[in-house]
Amino acid sequence: MLEEKFVKAMPKLGFGLMRLPRIDKEKDIIDVEQTAEMANLFLDAGLKYFDSAYVYNGSEEAARNAITSRHPRNSFFITSKLNANVAKSEEDAKNQINVSLEREGVEYIDFYLLHALSDSNYEKYDNWHLWDYVKELQKQGKIKHYGFSFHGTPELLDKLLTEHDDVDFVQLQINYADWNNPSVQSKGVYEVARKHNKPIVVMEPVKGGTLANPPKPVAELLKKANPNASYASWAIRFVASLPGIMVVLSGMSNVEQMQDNLSYMQDFKPLSEEEKKVIDEAMDILASIEQIPCTACHYCTDGCPMKIQIPDIFKAMNWHLVYGDTDGAKKRYLSATNAPHGKASACVKCGQCEVQCPQHIHIREWLEKVANTLE
Repeated sequence: MLEEKFVKAMPKLGFGLMRLPRIDKEKDIIDVEQTAEMANLFLDAGLKYFDSAYVYNGSEEAARNAITSRHPRNSFFITSKLNANVAKSEEDAKNQINVSLEREGVEYIDFYLLHALSDSNYEKYDNWHLWDYVKELQKQGKIKHYGFSFHGTPELLDKLLTEHDDVDFVQLQINYADWNNPSVQSKGVYEVARKHNKPIVVMEPVKGGTLANPPKPVAELLKKANPNASYASWAIRFVASLPGIMVVLSGMSNVEQMQDNLSYMQDFKPLSEEEKKVIDEAMDILASIEQIPCTACHYCTDGCPMKIQIPDIFKAMNWHLVYGDTDGAKKRYLSATNAPHGKASACVKCGQCEVQCPQHIHIREWLEKVANTLE
């Protein structure tokens, strides 16, 4: 169990390695040197927590090349995750730790998670004895602390935390756009974690970048309240201000984003009561705007037989829905559907994408709407 004084002493900002800068986006080649520069700034600011995963393309290798091979082992915390959804067997799932350790270039992982548990897949983690397995890894010294990341209902989270009350922490999707969203239930799962007194690591505080570039009414509201604050700062400070939060992960993609995050998180100050009222108003505005709740995690794309870049297509559609810029949305859509990538209308409705989606989006239905609107 993580000691309370350890949790309170942990710097609030974590560096998420899911959305690292790319030299070549088409070939998915990570810019290691820019990543290293970002990591240097992060560590120099007194921050330590780096978040990677077995299924985040290139994140573990980038961690080795940009972080773990360049800095003393006691200067950083590294995380990774065991994902049963991509494993072919129990043995395959259990071998992920060995792959991760080699990729990361470390002898142990500080924070290890069972990855992306939800109502549709949690039984696989039970059937493959993965809860017992991570405890065994802890005894072997291959991991220091274990927890799980979660994309399900408050009821399931309550069940899991009751049955596995020795987990050290839980990772939840929390942001002000999803706080009252009935499909994500950020507030509900947060309250369950607090009931069980579990330290919380926050993922998607900026909702895949959506809250870094919010709809015009929200942008105007935030700029009026504080002309000097970035939109992302409001989102990250909102979750960092909640009681029980150990770390807020930010998936930074360039040096400028790192510098912005450090400007308000190196010496973190919680939201004031007046700022909280501004966020409440922003929540009401967002709730009135229809948009696709995609966070661009790309879990849906690897198995797509038509090579449809679903997150990029949904980003284009949201440009139409949120900003009313249909011409701009069509240009973005054309870019997202360049060969060899399929158009929305190419969907064969196999449904594999929906099985993988942690946001529980009705992807096939939305692709039909996209095809009708943007093609």
